Amino acid sequence: MSELDPDLDRTMSVAPMMGCTDRHCRVLLRLLSPHALLFTEMVVSGALIYGDTNHFLQHEDDEPCALQIAGSNPDELATCAQLGEAAGYQEINLNVGCPSDRVQHARIGACLMADPRLVQHCISAMKAKVDIPVTVKCRIGIDDDDSFENFRDFINIVAESGCDTFYIHARKAILDGLTARQNRDIPPLKYEYVYRIAREFPHCRFYLNGGIRSVAEALEQLGLTDGVMLGRAIYQNPYLLMELDSAIYGTALSTRHDILDQYAGYASKCLTRGEHAKHMLKHILGLYSGCPGARQFRRYLSTQMFKPKTTMDILNEALRISGLTSDHNFVS
Repeated sequence: MSELDPDLDRTMSVAPMMGCTDRHCRVLLRLLSPHALLFTEMVVSGALIYGDTNHFLQHEDDEPCALQIAGSNPDELATCAQLGEAAGYQEINLNVGCPSDRVQHARIGACLMADPRLVQHCISAMKAKVDIPVTVKCRIGIDDDDSFENFRDFINIVAESGCDTFYIHARKAILDGLTARQNRDIPPLKYEYVYRIAREFPHCRFYLNGGIRSVAEALEQLGLTDGVMLGRAIYQNPYLLMELDSAIYGTALSTRHDILDQYAGYASKCLTRGEHAKHMLKHILGLYSGCPGARQFRRYLSTQMFKPKTTMDILNEALRISGLTSDHNFVS
């Protein structure tokens, strides 16, 4: 199967975010968008193979979804790709963009941009074992190796593996001196690198990530690239995803209350399985972003959701004290 699978629409996607895009979050995101390609949190290959494999691979009602893996051992990555395919994911994505100190010590993430041949071998090993697409998410460079020529060489070498799909965070990663969080904002965006690489590799597809914070900005980039990937903007304001889906596909807009109602039903089922409410509730803190009362809604949930035996009826009080209204009582 080619990465350019016509059945997998990558026009809009939600970036993998540690601590954010877990299986509960992805259920919420799927309620907001029937079309977006969703990504798991980054999963390190060793943890997936030697840790709680079922925990890392568990997902429901989030398809289409890509499993993002971090690693540098081709054999381990091939095993992980097989596990992901067997678990029902639609794509395997290799992380070549995370700049944190922890992943650097393990020789994974953005530091792999300095070794494109190894990335090529990793992709080849995974592609040999699965029939679903294997893709790459990377930066435009690292540290002082951020010229377009270096970026082009990286893409050229990795593409020799047969990989033809790249998600590009259009900033370089500074591996020494900036935290992972600072690397999301401080290095300047260079969208022109993505535009140019797309022209030079017309047989590949390039999806732009970084700095997109509104529907208007996303639509502007869709006129210039194959697709857009949004991250923190969606997590901080999940309803933005529904607005973007509507703008691109004409999907009817549901109200925030409707989305909350559906998600509360899902969360209540999780509670009956013994999961704590905080794991589901943390993802809706930004659902009313931009609405009067949103701050009070967020503050109340943030202070109450960690209490033992919390249930979904906490939502009734959150809506009441924030001045937001709903004709539904949330109970579990």
